[in-house]
Amino acid sequence: MAGGIVYNRRAGISALRKKQPKGTERMSHIALYRAWRPQTFQDMVGQQHIIQTLQNAIREDRVSHAYLFNGPRGTGKTTAAKVLAKAINCERGPTTEPCNVCDACRGITAGTIMDVVEIDAASNRGIDEIRDIRDKVRYAPSEVRFKVYIIDEVHMLTTEAFNALLKTLEEPPAHVIFILATTEPHKLPATIISRCQRFDFRQVSLPEQTERLRQICTEEGIEAEDDAIAYIARLSDGGMRDAISLLEQVSAYSGERITLNDAVDVTGGLAAEQFEQLADAIRARDAGAVMPLVEGLMQAGKSADKCLENLIYYFRDLLVLKLAPQGKAATERIVDQAKYREVAEAFSAELLFRMIDVLNGYQLEIKHAALPQTIFEIALMKICTMQEAGGAQVAVSASVASESATGGAPAGEVQRLQQRIDALERKIEQLVASGVRPEAGAAASGDQAGSAQRGARGASNFGKGGAAGGGASSIARVKLDPFLAAAESQATGQVRMRWSDILQRVKGNNISTHAWFVNGDPVSAADNTILVAFKNSIHRETTEKPANREVIERALHEAFNRPIRLATVMMKEWQTATENGPAPAGELLMLQQDETGAAPPEPEWVEEAVKLFGEDLVVIEDN
Repeated sequence: MAGGIVYNRRAGISALRKKQPKGTERMSHIALYRAWRPQTFQDMVGQQHIIQTLQNAIREDRVSHAYLFNGPRGTGKTTAAKVLAKAINCERGPTTEPCNVCDACRGITAGTIMDVVEIDAASNRGIDEIRDIRDKVRYAPSEVRFKVYIIDEVHMLTTEAFNALLKTLEEPPAHVIFILATTEPHKLPATIISRCQRFDFRQVSLPEQTERLRQICTEEGIEAEDDAIAYIARLSDGGMRDAISLLEQVSAYSGERITLNDAVDVTGGLAAEQFEQLADAIRARDAGAVMPLVEGLMQAGKSADKCLENLIYYFRDLLVLKLAPQGKAATERIVDQAKYREVAEAFSAELLFRMIDVLNGYQLEIKHAALPQTIFEIALMKICTMQEAGGAQVAVSASVASESATGGAPAGEVQRLQQRIDALERKIEQLVASGVRPEAGAAASGDQAGSAQRGARGASNFGKGGAAGGGASSIARVKLDPFLAAAESQATGQVRMRWSDILQRVKGNNISTHAWFVNGDPVSAADNTILVAFKNSIHRETTEKPANREVIERALHEAFNRPIRLATVMMKEWQTATENGPAPAGELLMLQQDETGAAPPEPEWVEEAVKLFGEDLVVIEDN
């Protein structure tokens, strides 16, 4: 017995209380964790598959010489290693369950057995420490059957230390067992992993955590609400150790009874009323109401990143409740289900998806931001403006429905008109792609107006100094001076390094756009604009179409997590500019022109092929 304390789950609580001063009713966190730390395989929570495998190995005398325990923090990796060390060294064994009574079990629990060594690789990561282990493993154990080396956070070892450990790990003496524990197995060399039996510890499920926390509260004499226990279990993120720590923290604050509000206050979460106020302000698109709410949260000591994380969970719960109304949504933050459903009805599923995507993007930025409160405010204002697009769509749908109901155009007639418009747009695009230019006349004036409108829309995608994004018939200018200056810049290098990823994103969004865009080469990046050079004008013209440009710029936004514009140029123009310097402004045209002002015609066979088969590139795969 170490210090008069029996580290057994059932006897540990009463023994620990005997060591406390008179008048002390509640154990400290250290005492509570020790009392409830598993001392046998049976006491462990949520790792039954690993426990059964280890017990079968002990029962059949097939214990491996090296184990690798990996998984999230607080899931029992080091505890399982100690229990395994006790099981194989128990005086009544080897046995599938250590007795925790014999001198060997009690010594290993107290850390007084010299043959069972626990090493923290974070502070003993050098080659000298591993060489010391390699020199000592040759000696037989003096107190128990097996020498056991438990190396915690083994991924922290240096490359030289891993190399020194490799040979010993491959062929250790028969009396030595290595148990490596880590939360990041991907950082281990493959040669180390291949010489160990690997066990993946999983996060403890919510029902298992809540059951263990409820058991602790019952035996500790703590009265706790079910919602509070569920909230603590979810905050622990699958780690039983963190759950016990949070329980002790909340119980120290609450006294004899733990409520959900107490748990929320202690852990820095947001109360249900605060969620509802934020949701109401977002639904009303009232950015002015959002700012005081954020300021109040900051004054109350809430962290901006935690508030953003909780808000994502909140909208996630709304989405689950909306898409699966018959299921039991995880809504531990909201007790009033009626109010919760009322808030969910105010948002469409599509809008919730978009808001969660936006908040998730800002969550990645807020962790490294110098002004996290400002990032949180910007994220909330961003989703406030997103509501406008959804509201406009709803308004248009309602208007069409009301016109149909009041004797306006029938729904079938509207659908036929829409189909005719779509067919005309496709025909116009095919004519433009084939090089046909509108002539003078009434019909041509309509096409020119449409082309001008498309060109204006494309040009609006750029800012000052940007390239045009209009249709193929529009002619715009691009200033090459800033791109020439940035041709060898760090930004250009980053674009080139990530170009394959950008192409994959474009392909995932639209394979037809990717078929044209893949023929371009990134030559420069400046002013949040990427300049892409094309050798063939038809590839460039098709890429510049508004629909294709939108797909590409969306992929660029996803890749760099900020708005990026697209500019294009012919490869000959770019090479001439790099060799001779930029041409005069009048000659910097995105599309080449002849003396008459028209674009040079494509080869005859290209025009005929586009007329026959269309502009979409089709790839035929032989199965």
